[in-house]
This record gives sequence, structure tokens and C-alpha cells, in this order.
Amino acid sequence: MNKQYIEIDGNEYLLYTHQTIIIGSGAAGLNAAVSLYKEGQKDVAIITEGKRMGTSLNTGSDKQTYYKMTTCGSEPDSVRQMAETLFSGGAMDGDLALAEAALSLRSFYHLVDIGVPFPHNAAGEYVGYKTDHDPNKRGTSAGPLTSKYMTEALWNEVERFRIPIYNSCQVIELLTEIQENGKRIRGVVALKVNETELAQQYVVFSAENIVYATGGEAGMYETSVYPVSQMGGMGAALRAGAIGKNLTESQYGIASIKFRWNLSGTYQQVIPRYVSTEIDGSDETEFLNDYFERPEDLLYAIFLKGYQWPFDPRKVKDYGSSLIDILVYQEMNLKGRRVFLDFQKNPAIADDKGRLNRKILKSETYNYLKNSGGLQDKPIERLLHMNPAAFELFMNHGIDLRCEMLEIAVCAQHNNGGLAGNSWWESNIKHLFPVGEVNGTHGVYRPGGSALNSGQVGSLRAAQFISKKYIEQPVATEQFLQICRAQISSAIQFGKNALNRKGPLLDLKRERSDLGSRMSRYAAHIRQKSGIAIAKSENAAQLDRVIHSGIEKVFELKRYYRLRDLLVSQAVYLEAIENYIDKGGRSRGSYLIADATGEKSLSNLPGEFRFWLEEGISTQIQEIEYSQEKMTISWRRVRPIPDEDNWFEKVWKCYREDSYFEDKVVSQIDC
Repeated sequence: MNKQYIEIDGNEYLLYTHQTIIIGSGAAGLNAAVSLYKEGQKDVAIITEGKRMGTSLNTGSDKQTYYKMTTCGSEPDSVRQMAETLFSGGAMDGDLALAEAALSLRSFYHLVDIGVPFPHNAAGEYVGYKTDHDPNKRGTSAGPLTSKYMTEALWNEVERFRIPIYNSCQVIELLTEIQENGKRIRGVVALKVNETELAQQYVVFSAENIVYATGGEAGMYETSVYPVSQMGGMGAALRAGAIGKNLTESQYGIASIKFRWNLSGTYQQVIPRYVSTEIDGSDETEFLNDYFERPEDLLYAIFLKGYQWPFDPRKVKDYGSSLIDILVYQEMNLKGRRVFLDFQKNPAIADDKGRLNRKILKSETYNYLKNSGGLQDKPIERLLHMNPAAFELFMNHGIDLRCEMLEIAVCAQHNNGGLAGNSWWESNIKHLFPVGEVNGTHGVYRPGGSALNSGQVGSLRAAQFISKKYIEQPVATEQFLQICRAQISSAIQFGKNALNRKGPLLDLKRERSDLGSRMSRYAAHIRQKSGIAIAKSENAAQLDRVIHSGIEKVFELKRYYRLRDLLVSQAVYLEAIENYIDKGGRSRGSYLIADATGEKSLSNLPGEFRFWLEEGISTQIQEIEYSQEKMTISWRRVRPIPDEDNWFEKVWKCYREDSYFEDKVVSQIDC
């Protein structure tokens, strides 16, 4: 590491130089730092807005799943089988699926070795269960806080290796160099968010490599289960020229909004009431009753929400579990009401004098509750018996489910798309490695828990490649400034210009609210072409207003830069969604695209819920490149799963010579 001052436009700013910098401190970013150190690259540093701010540390679910190859029992499994499961979700590249399968056990056992308490039996087999979109029992869990345990264990490793951490730094600009074969990364400009003096606000970093682990673009949505502190960071990367991939694909599901938490698993399997009210809390109504003709279908749909938590248009017809998501959306977005889960009472349609009418439970539901000892009279009693930790979680956040209804919404939960990367997780911008949720490795459908595996595998792959192929030192300061001085100046001047404008001044809180409500209304799990057009127009107007308006206080700079980048991300996402619809794309994954010619799941649903299911387009991947003048969109076929020749001596030769560390698809490498 080298520290010095540089002069930009007559002002001095700190410049730190490291061989490799990791941006973000979630499980993927921390694993990148630890893996790089273990692979021999010691000049590594982490830039983070806050050590305890990321999604990995602050989110979970009823039983947060980690997805890996099967490690228990007699059920057969293999790397190829797991890769095929990942690949079969659609719009996923086969080389990435193969890597995520091949390294799943190495990554899992690394977490075990550093202290993550995954359960095993007396023989040492790590037990598993089936998760969504999973034909094998590949899921495992350390409980509702699995990713928190992962992050804490990885932090211990970072501290053990004494890896430097630049805390309270918000990256606002990626610095690049245009070379003959495209762009490459050179460094970043960051904002020191706790500084109040303008002269101390900015800091510059030079690096040979950047591992970009900023998480999903959570700040775009109003109804979101991401922790409030999680914003994302795709906007800066998109402005720098990084290509986006599968940005149409995100995942949505029912979650609490007072305290943000996924309401999957036991929360649904105990069969609570769904209630809506007017904004002031009046007119309490069990709104699902008007759409389920038979009480057994209603109870079964609620129960299945535990297994089938994400919204899925394939599960709407025939009173499927995702019909509930549509009805929740209708109550909130079309009728302007609030929606709650009530654990104090059973659904009235199935109540037997205050008790659950067991006679109308379908066999799957009844047997599950019976085997779990969960046939108590009320939902809260069933929850306390089957999963007391799920109850305590809300108690610890001031919500007593014994006497308080839980306000909910269908929330953004995970970004399946993201920045494009090759089989070593390297972006089209050379030496930039997006890892974790910000990398668009996932396709349309993914097995539950595969995101945690993907983050660990991707960060390990990036570390392996960097430590073998990108071991040069960063360029000298004089050359760095020659390449990046104008970019640094422009990034700093953007904030200074906003502070110098006399008017109009932005209400940054309202601007963020407008941005979020637009995305949740038009581009979440319910979409239609006309709504996307409205959202694009509003976004363009807001982005123009933000760029040409002012702010009053220095401490507002962090929100001002963030707002600009979120608006850029939103513009790119909306463009991607519109292009998908124009190409003939239909409902798939975790969203419904309204189509006036489509089928109605129920006769009494409004016409905007007519839709067709997608067929065929999932063999292609959409990629999008942003520029202020024009966004460029292209489509390509998915890369197939490599059909490798694994003759031992041949692989051993490749391994000895490091010849597989090439910027090619794995299947094309000739060892």
C-alpha cells in the first residue's frame, strides 16, 4: 500500500494505491479478500460504506438456504447434475453453472472450517433438503441468519489477516483507461460519508484490479425486503461502461415492511389470515375470500407460500400460491389499501368456532402440520410450537405477533440479473470483477439458496484468476494521473456544482421516494408496456432535474451522488424491460407482463392481470450497454455447459501449467 497526496484543480486529495481493492463488505466481497490473501496476493484492501450495512449481514428468512452438491444419504448427485439444474432455469450460461457446481463443496467446506454452524449428523454428513427449483436435497441452512453467520466468520478471517479496511467510503466513480482492445479499470473515486468539510470529502484509489461486490440494486424499489442500509452500486459501473445482463430478471415475494423480512417457510405454513384495511386502519377485510371458491384451496395456497415463496406466474392458475401475490398487489396498488398477516386468528373461511377446521386441510398440509406437532387451534400457537425463533425475531424488533398484525407487501428481494462477466467473473471492463448479487450469473429461475453459493464461488474464481494472471503492480502515480485526472476532476466537480447552484434545490428524500415508488408500481412483479413507457418518461425527467438542480449542505452529497446513480440504473432496467416486451417476451421468472389478449386466471380479476407464459426465449440472454446518448442492447444464445475431456493426465498438465486461466469460455480451452 502507498499513501500520498495528489493535486486536482488546485486542491489536494489523498491517493491510496493497492494491487487489488474490493468494493463492498458482504459475504462475497469478504470472501474475495480472504481468498486473494490465501492465494498469495497480500496487497489487498476493502472499501465499504459501513462494516455492518450490507444485505448479507442484515437479511435472512425463515430458514435461509445455502445451496450446494448433495453431501448426505444415498441420493446420487454430481457436478454435472447440479450444473444442469442451474442451467435449466433458463437464460443462464453453462460455463458459469459448471463452475458454481464444481466449487460448491470447496466453498461450503471453507465456511464450515471458519466456523459457520451448518448441521451435520453423527457420521459427519451435512444434511440437506429440497429447496425451490431443486430436484435433489441440496439445500442446507444454519438457521434464519445463515448469511449473517457467513459474514461474521469471514470478517474474523479478514481481521486475522489484517487486511486494511477503508470504512465509511461511498464509491462514486470508476476510473478506466481506454485501450486498444477495450476499457480496463484503473481505480475509483470515493466519498468519505462522515466528513462534513468539503475539502476532506473526496479520496482517490489506484489499483491494478477491482473486485466489485456492491450487492443488488436495492435502492431502486419502494417496497423492498432489502435492509434499508443496502443501496447497491450498479449505476457507477454502468456509467463506466460495464455491460448489464438479464436486467429483466429480479425476484419478488411477500415480506414485512415495518421490519423488513421475508415471510416464507413457517410464517405461511401455519396458515395466518390475510387482511386489508383502509389507510387509517378501518374496514378490516379478509380479501382473499372473494377469489377462492373453496376454503380448502385458500388454506392450501397460503400453506404452499412457505415452499413457493417467490412470485411465479406459473403458479397463479388453478388457485395457485402466486395468486395471493396478485391479490395483495391489487389491494395495495389498485385499491390503495394496506395489507397485513394476522397470526392471532385463523382465516374465517376455514374457522371452526375459533379453531382450525382440520377436516378441510389437504393431505399435504395436514400431514406436515401433524408431523411438525403444529395442529394447535390458532396460527400464533402453531408458530410458537413449530418455530419459536421466527416469533422471537419479530419480538426483538418490537413486533409482538400475539397481539399485532404484521403489515406486508410484495417486495423486491433479489436481483437475478446484474453485470455481465466471463467464466472467471471478469467484466467486459478488464481487471473489473463483479461478484455476488451484482454479477448477473443467475438465469430466470434459480434454486433457493444458490445466490449464497454463487457469491462464494464467484469471489473465489475472481481471486484465483487475479492471483495467477493479474499480478502486476498498479501504474506509477504520474501515469495514473495522466490517465485519470480528467475523470477524477469531473467526478468531484459534479458534487461541487450541485452545492454552488442557488436553485432550485432538491428535496432528496422526496426524490428518492418518487424513484422507488415508480419502480415498485411499474417494473416489479406486475408489468405492462404502457406502464414502462410512463416510467421511462418520468425517469428521464427526474434525472435531468437532478443533474441540473442544487443541494444545500455538504452532508447531502452522499445522497445526491446515490440518487444520480440509482436513476441511471433505473433507466437501464426500464430500457431492458421495454426491449424484452418489444421482442415478444412474456411472463416468466418472478414477474407477470399484462397482455390484453392473454388468459385470465380468474373471471373476477381485472383485465390487467391477463397474461401469457413465456415459451422459448429463455435460451437467449439480453445484454445492455449504457451511454448518455444511447443504450445498446443485444441478444445472444446462452453458452452451453462445457463438454470437457477430463482425462486425468491432460487435466494435470493444464493444472501444472496454469493454462486454463484464459479469457475464454471454459469449453473452448485447449489444454
